[in-house]
Parts: sequence; structure tokens; C-alpha cells
Amino acid sequence: MYRLIPALALLSTQAVAQAPTVSGTDGQNVLGTVPCTALAGDPVGDCPAELRRKDDGSATLAVQLKTGEVRRIYFEGGEATSSSSTSKMTTETRGDMLIIFIDPGEVYEIPKAAVATQ
Repeated sequence: MYRLIPALALLSTQAVAQAPTVSGTDGQNVLGTVPCTALAGDPVGDCPAELRRKDDGSATLAVQLKTGEVRRIYFEGGEATSSSSTSKMTTETRGDMLIIFIDPGEVYEIPKAAVATQ
């Protein structure tokens, strides 16, 4: 599992080091941060995150927003398929990054290698 950390580009932060897990997650998987914003117009910042992989190749990324809410984004075959939000979700690829937009203003920047099927 340690070999996944560089590919995930999830970076350890002091905030994550102080808390053993992101609220609402099981704490048994890769912890770090991902660039995100929860509100339209807010700057992108680092949000605590946990990536959980399943044996079938799917993955769930749980991200704790600055609003206190935990957003879950579900991946299959390396692509974002849905989220825990009922709002519209769209994705865009920019180089090696997968940018996820959830209306009205959530944005997540995820390295494609982090969610690629292994």
C-alpha cells in the first residue's frame, strides 16, 4: 500500500496527522489531501481526504470540505461515476489531472493515477 502514496499525490498535512481519519471514513486506507473547494468563488485549497480501493477495482474518495461535510466520489475503471451529492456532477481531464465539478460550486482536482484501475 505504501507504493500507492506517491502515485496518489495525496500529501500528508499537519491537520491530517493530528486526526487519525477523515470524519465519516474508516481510517484504514490512504490519508492525505486533495485540492478542492466547496463554494463557488472560493479559492481551491487542500482538503483532508481518504482513498478507499475495493477488490473489484472501484474506489471511493472521501473528502472533508471546509463546510464540515464529507463528500464521497465514486470511481469505476479510473473514471468518476457518481458522488454522495444529489447535484449534477461533470468531469474534465487536464493533462494528468481529473477535475470533478459538482453543482453549484464544488471542485476537486484528482491525479488520474490515484484512481486508475490497478
